[in-house]
Amino acid sequence: MAQLSDDCFAFGGKLTPVAEAVAELDARLVAVAGREVVTLAEAAGRFLAEDLVATRSVPPHDNSAVDGYAVYFDDLSPDGPTRLPVAGRIAAGHPLAGAARRGNALRVFTGAPMPDGPDTVFMQEDCTIEATGGGDRVVLPGGIKRGANYRFAGEDITAGSTVLTAGRRLHPRDIGLAASIGCDRLAVRKRLRVVLFSTGDEVHEPGGTIPDGGIYDANRHALAAQLRQLGCAVTDFGILADRQDAIREALRRAVDGHDLVVTSGGMSTGEEDHVKAAVEAAGGRLHAWRLAIKPGRPVALGQIGQVPFIGLPGNPVAVLVTFLRVARPLILRLAGAADDEPRHYPVRADFDYRKKRDRREFVRVSLTDGADGIPLAAKFPRDGAGILSSMVAADGLLELAEDITQLERGTVVPFLPFSEVE
Repeated sequence: MAQLSDDCFAFGGKLTPVAEAVAELDARLVAVAGREVVTLAEAAGRFLAEDLVATRSVPPHDNSAVDGYAVYFDDLSPDGPTRLPVAGRIAAGHPLAGAARRGNALRVFTGAPMPDGPDTVFMQEDCTIEATGGGDRVVLPGGIKRGANYRFAGEDITAGSTVLTAGRRLHPRDIGLAASIGCDRLAVRKRLRVVLFSTGDEVHEPGGTIPDGGIYDANRHALAAQLRQLGCAVTDFGILADRQDAIREALRRAVDGHDLVVTSGGMSTGEEDHVKAAVEAAGGRLHAWRLAIKPGRPVALGQIGQVPFIGLPGNPVAVLVTFLRVARPLILRLAGAADDEPRHYPVRADFDYRKKRDRREFVRVSLTDGADGIPLAAKFPRDGAGILSSMVAADGLLELAEDITQLERGTVVPFLPFSEVE
């Protein structure tokens, strides 16, 4: 049986490589999200707007790393156990009253401030207490090193050091670090304001009745979730009919008071695909259209006035893949994020695969443990751009570069886990 070209978008000029398209638009973009100050309770998931510099050291004082006994190292016998009277008690938050005298041990607890002088701490489980008529004595074993179990001021953070850099997306651990230096508020970027809509006469809102030939709108809801996960404020324009005038007017309204426009569907070259023409009719222009990527070739990157525009495909797998690898880095730049290129990990392909040269392909795979410690990647059995269940069943994507045409079983290739981009 004769077969036509496997690239149904190959007409009309060469497809644009993904990296080239993203780099071209990225060079035109600057962070547009403004700045605001929020409490720590509101800061998780936001992008830091300025470097955070520590105004105090952590810990702020020398302290004990364990529950035990603090001593002068020079009071210890070099040949065996040492017996010292217990002359005081230091708990966390309660410094020693008075000076620490030579020839004594001090009962000390984890985190308690160390007084001047004692420089070594024995763990309590290594010690024995002897009760005497004049008070307790502690028996300290030999062999400890000077400075054992002693934590110095500034061991974690030094006052004046930069602890978090601008553009960092704030995680719970970052919030904890900010709190540890006494910071109760953080300067962050305002949420990027994004307009989102789907197109298509066949597309309907979930929860309602659906006519013959109709489908529910999975794309818009998945994209809205992705955008909100990136900290965006999403304005939902819903589902637009396949009419150029309706899409054009929506685009004109969308640029008012928003930082980005994202659409799904209508980006191909069929008679019912109107988004490209509508962008141009609304006074916009496209910097890239039809990328050399599978799945998801009909992707548009451009602007309407000064507002960036990202037009994604209609097939649900294609829309998710292109969002993760094309739209996401551009959205992060607009939102004020620092470079946030997701990390890829080496895995071993557990299948053979052929692909077209000069096209970047993303293959849905699931991982199992490999005998040599390198995970094995098994391809999802159905790879159509409309098989949304494959994105749920898969652990992530193999990213195959443009120069690869044949992938042989056992080859080590880069793997992008969904956990890196969600």
